Amino acid sequence: MPGFGTLTDTFDDGVRDPVLWAGSYGDVVEAGGRARVPCTTAFSAYQSAATYTLEGAQVACRVYPPAAGGAAAEALAELLVITSVGGTDGGFSLNAVTGQLKLISRVGYADPAEVVLAYDPAAHAWLRLREASGVLLWETSPDGGMWTTRRTAPSPAWTAEANLSVILAGHRDSGSNDFCEFDNFNVLRRARLTPASPAGAVLVPLKRSAPAMSGSPA
Repeated sequence: MPGFGTLTDTFDDGVRDPVLWAGSYGDVVEAGGRARVPCTTAFSAYQSAATYTLEGAQVACRVYPPAAGGAAAEALAELLVITSVGGTDGGFSLNAVTGQLKLISRVGYADPAEVVLAYDPAAHAWLRLREASGVLLWETSPDGGMWTTRRTAPSPAWTAEANLSVILAGHRDSGSNDFCEFDNFNVLRRARLTPASPAGAVLVPLKRSAPAMSGSPA
């Protein structure tokens, strides 16, 4: 069973990959080297096939939120791993109206232990959910290379299931139509010393899933 580490996309070719993102819905496109997802009162998302496991794996990307645009309560950009059971999922929900970034692990659409951060567009530019040795970790990064753990919890049983999918989603309750964007899915920065660039950092794809995350910073 493949881990999410086998799913990578830079969104640079201008065409949504129909195999990688087989479950996508709404008028999602690639534009300007990013995955662009409408943020309207409808529901839209890049969604992978339901063929992955999160055990010993990760989902991570650069996130660009929508404008609040006059929404009454929510204008969302979300990175979520979802299960076959509605309302059982985990990941990040960023609300441009409230300025909150929620770190969630839900059952029945609820998480009484959710962690809520005041969204910082620099410190929280990159988001990562990963599972390692029975622990689920929510992490943020300004650059995709240096990560800060914001929440940990015992891994829910569903993280080991082999029919998970990931969504990059947008939605608002009201206001002006807009979009959110996502980039470099599971393509993270790892510092590499080379004669040409002694302090350089390059983007490297996560090759596969393993308990020691091959896409983690060096």
